[in-house]
Amino acid sequence: MIADDAYQGLNHLSTLILTGNPIRSLGVGAFSGLSSLQTLVAVEINLASLEVLPLGHLKTLKELNVAHNLINSFKLPEYFSNLTNLEHLDLSNNNIQNISHRDTQVLRQMPAFKVALDLSLNPLDFIEPGAFEKIELRELTLRSNFNSSDIMKTCIQGLAGLRINRLVLGEFKNERIIPNLDKSALKGLCNLTTEEFRIAYFDDFPEDDLGFLDCLANVSTISLVNLRLRRLGAPPKDFKWQNLKLTRCYLKHFPILELAFLKEFVFTNNKGISLFTDIDLPLLEFLDLSRNDLSFKGCCHHNDFGTTRLKHLDLSFNDVITMSTNFVGLEQLEYLDFQNSKLKQASAFSVFLSLKNLLYLDISHTNTRVAFRGIFKGLVSLQVLKMAGNTFEDDFLPNIFTDLTNLTFLDLSDCQLEQVSQEAFGSLPKLQLLNMSHNNLFSLDILSYKHLPLQILDHSFNHIVAAKSQELQYLPSSLVSLNLTQNEFACVCEHMGFLQWVQDHRNLLAGAEQMMCAKPFEMQGMSVLSFRNATCQMSKTIISVSVLSVLVVSVVAVLVYKFYFHLMLLVGCKKYGRGECTYDAFVIYSSQDEDWVRNELVKNLEEGVPPFQLCLHYRDFIPGVAIAANIIQEGFHKSRKVIVVVSHHFIQSRWCIFEYEIAQTWQFLSSHAGIIFIVLQKLEKSLLRQQVELYRLLSRNTYLEWEDSVLGRHIFWRRLRKALLDGKSWSPEGTEDAESSHHEATTPI
Repeated sequence: MIADDAYQGLNHLSTLILTGNPIRSLGVGAFSGLSSLQTLVAVEINLASLEVLPLGHLKTLKELNVAHNLINSFKLPEYFSNLTNLEHLDLSNNNIQNISHRDTQVLRQMPAFKVALDLSLNPLDFIEPGAFEKIELRELTLRSNFNSSDIMKTCIQGLAGLRINRLVLGEFKNERIIPNLDKSALKGLCNLTTEEFRIAYFDDFPEDDLGFLDCLANVSTISLVNLRLRRLGAPPKDFKWQNLKLTRCYLKHFPILELAFLKEFVFTNNKGISLFTDIDLPLLEFLDLSRNDLSFKGCCHHNDFGTTRLKHLDLSFNDVITMSTNFVGLEQLEYLDFQNSKLKQASAFSVFLSLKNLLYLDISHTNTRVAFRGIFKGLVSLQVLKMAGNTFEDDFLPNIFTDLTNLTFLDLSDCQLEQVSQEAFGSLPKLQLLNMSHNNLFSLDILSYKHLPLQILDHSFNHIVAAKSQELQYLPSSLVSLNLTQNEFACVCEHMGFLQWVQDHRNLLAGAEQMMCAKPFEMQGMSVLSFRNATCQMSKTIISVSVLSVLVVSVVAVLVYKFYFHLMLLVGCKKYGRGECTYDAFVIYSSQDEDWVRNELVKNLEEGVPPFQLCLHYRDFIPGVAIAANIIQEGFHKSRKVIVVVSHHFIQSRWCIFEYEIAQTWQFLSSHAGIIFIVLQKLEKSLLRQQVELYRLLSRNTYLEWEDSVLGRHIFWRRLRKALLDGKSWSPEGTEDAESSHHEATTPI
């Protein structure tokens, strides 16, 4: 029950919904106070008659919905004449069976062509002839009302004299009543006047007779939806149709159309047709042929459509469309849609060269591979370009937009792009929205967008690890939304600048909470916003200490490795420094000079007077011990002196040079050590300079030079014995050469 003044004080309420409330009674003043009410919905309230609704004072009411009730009479109460603003009356799904002339008297008093009346799903049996005579409605809907073709025929004849803007007949998808529609059921349409006619959901439509269309020759708009027409004969050219819509009509052939006045043709979801055939529609401006699986052997030329006035062309969701010409005669096009059709030769030449007035172009998912950089040549007015789901040569986006100076919307998503030229968007001074999502980009190249007036930039679903922190400042100041979700962010200290920027600009980032870390493993699946810079400060300290430690250890290791034998020599010098030497001299020589060492050096020194004990590697080194260890332990540590036999072979031997370098260290560490140089043969300076230290040493110090002559031998052995006697405990008795020679000169290099 709704009592009087129940809504008192709600003078600003515009919509009242009472749906589902079984109201038993309504007070006379139940709706008083609703002075601004525009919409009243009283569905399923068990209403039996419109008379009980006290609505006469609701002069602002525009819509009254009393569907799904128990109303059995179409008689409209007298107060309806007061509802001068009423635009929509929904009486659908009630129990109205008959409509008489007196039931519609009030409709004649209401404003012309203002009210839309819905009587669908009422079980109409009879409409009295003349009941709608001289009535003028904006719209009348009769769907799923008739139990047979005969009843339908009688009721439509009862509409004679009705003048209406839009008439809707038919059934609902799930409310099929008439199994077989008789071809005469619609003949009564000739007795009414309408501007727009729509008929929907009739199975087994009589395909052999569409004569009812003759009654609609002067209708401006025809809409045939979900009719099993199978075929449609060519309507006469003089029909005044301006708009024709054929949706899901199961036609087997593309209709033959030659209509002189048609401006808009919509032909969609007719899957039984495979091939488009030319039409002749000289005034056509709007053409929608989408979702038909049509094939076009050649597209597009004004002869295909019989018009040069076309402004809207939709060929989306079709089969193969072969581009054979660049829209000759179709220069007035403003809207062009090819999405999800298979375009051929679209990138072979400047297909759109003639379309200087085109504002909207969609070639998304058309299997187009962009290889020709002039593909969009001529589109100087284009504002929206959608080309998602296509591919580019080498997965690289070059500057193919040179003529698109008015472009504001660009969709390049799902194009498998890996790289973008920095000049790619250089000629788009008005671009506001750019979609680069679902590609294979590994970086956010901000410099490419530096001079664009972008408001929305979408880089979601790529492989972006981070952006260069120094480039983030170049993001367009006009940007209000940046989408970086579903990327592969590396939440590591290396990208600390970018990660901090994300936290500071979360209001700019669309779905910032959904930006997840992909690396390292321990942060996988965590929000980028959870990364903390303090971790990096600690990490820097640890890394610095670790690097320094590794560096020190590495340097020490290198030095130990490089000077290992020198260190062995140092340790040995400390160990044997005060002990007696076993040998008078350790001989360093090349194996190529071994004959001279055996026959001359050993024979004269070990068998002469006084005798000297020499350390020779072929004789005195301990078997089983490394050569380097023998050199140091048996050679240097147990010898007073070192004899270096310098020759061409010596200089070219790596082992000899190694022994010589150890000898230098030994001389430095041992205060009484001495190196005696014997030059076997005259050496060229160029050869000697290959060993810089040896060259310098021989230039600054005295050495012995071997001369194979009697006098030369005598002097050589005398001088060598004297050098070896230095530091040796020995009695001079028995020698003839005890005195030293102070006057012998040395021969410098």
